Amino acid sequence: MATWLKEWNPEDNNFWESNGKKIAWRTLTITTIALTLSFATWFMMSAIVTRLPGIGFNFTDNQLFWLAALPGLAAGTLRIVHTFLIPIYGTRHTITVATFLKLIPVIGIGLAVMNPGTPFWVFVVLALTAGFGGGDFSSFMPSTNMFFPARLKGTALGIQAGIGNFGVSIAQFMTPVMIGVALYGAPQLFKSVDKATGDIISKEIYLQSGAFWYAPLLIIIGIISWKYLKSIPIKASFKEQLDIFGDKHTWYCTITYFMTFGTFAGLSAAFPLLIKVLYGGFDPSLDPLKYAFYGPLIGSASRILFGFIADKTGGAVLTTITGIGLLGGVIVMIAFGLVNPTGMEQFPMFVGTMMALFFFTGIGNASTFRQFPVIFKHNPRQAAGVIGWTAAIAAYGPFIFSLALGAFIGSTGHAEGFFWILGIFLVIATLINWYFYDRKGAERPS
Repeated sequence: MATWLKEWNPEDNNFWESNGKKIAWRTLTITTIALTLSFATWFMMSAIVTRLPGIGFNFTDNQLFWLAALPGLAAGTLRIVHTFLIPIYGTRHTITVATFLKLIPVIGIGLAVMNPGTPFWVFVVLALTAGFGGGDFSSFMPSTNMFFPARLKGTALGIQAGIGNFGVSIAQFMTPVMIGVALYGAPQLFKSVDKATGDIISKEIYLQSGAFWYAPLLIIIGIISWKYLKSIPIKASFKEQLDIFGDKHTWYCTITYFMTFGTFAGLSAAFPLLIKVLYGGFDPSLDPLKYAFYGPLIGSASRILFGFIADKTGGAVLTTITGIGLLGGVIVMIAFGLVNPTGMEQFPMFVGTMMALFFFTGIGNASTFRQFPVIFKHNPRQAAGVIGWTAAIAAYGPFIFSLALGAFIGSTGHAEGFFWILGIFLVIATLINWYFYDRKGAERPS
């Protein structure tokens, strides 16, 4: 089967209507499904770790935060690699191989949780392999960027990234569902506290099912990717692609995308444990996964919606709005003591404010990816590279957020210091976006 298309010119309307549109939308459909599974497998560890203490694993809170953080560390590093793969190996080979690679953490984590004697270092290794699911985003998005004409890039990238982000919610929503299903292996006895009586409650769960159920889906979509995907004939060596680092706007875009996606991914990974550690002491029966999946769900939905809006309004103004909205949420968190709580009466406001933060990250995730092709419109290949690179650095969000939150909570008992630092960063990133891309007379209005 031929891998490389002979020609590709989506800006030519005749080509687009006669042949290009069908191929582009088919590619977007397949790769978006694959990306959704990528996000789900990337964040499954953040959902699974909340159950480990209940089935006999004697890991500390700090160790649990590490396990939630490590997929982000691996994903960011792997995204740097993925940034350069599409112009070398093409969409078909890159997406297919990346999909099958995710079978390693899915099967490995499933086997590890079946034995409470599995040492911590094994979970560390498996948490790193879960980063396969986050790393390939920097292949998906540059690929999609090249398949679509400029007038549809915001829409296409918004759809793909937004629906792909739903994978986070799938991981956090489906884990509690699937652990009640016997797919393979013996059940574990999960112990929790009854809120009304304070008694210990035991029930059987299949925590391994929270990982195993992805395996057949990955196999199916991997086969479909190999059969139906094609590659665009835009090729460049690794050395040629390094030219993006000579443009200062690559670094400014990196900062603004970390503000949006880095915050989205970081909060998504840390949210379940944040609930458990900050508020679990007031209510031992509190189940973080009953609330955690709503945040990524809202962020993903707003990313899809504002992808369409960004194509009409431009991205820069929406990114500025994102920064202001996120800063407002952080101020509320600190001013009302929501990350240094004194009781459960603060919990509803904490959850509500987190939902608002996720909503604004979704807006910014859509708007920044509308901006980047415009900022680098002089070179589509560079635009694709910048999309991959910025996504790589932002993927460190789960690692940075989870590790920093764990450190602040471990030393102070609360997360106030972390949110102060986040607020300062938001101010800097918002000003950079406004000055270079949003204000009247900006250097590269987008």
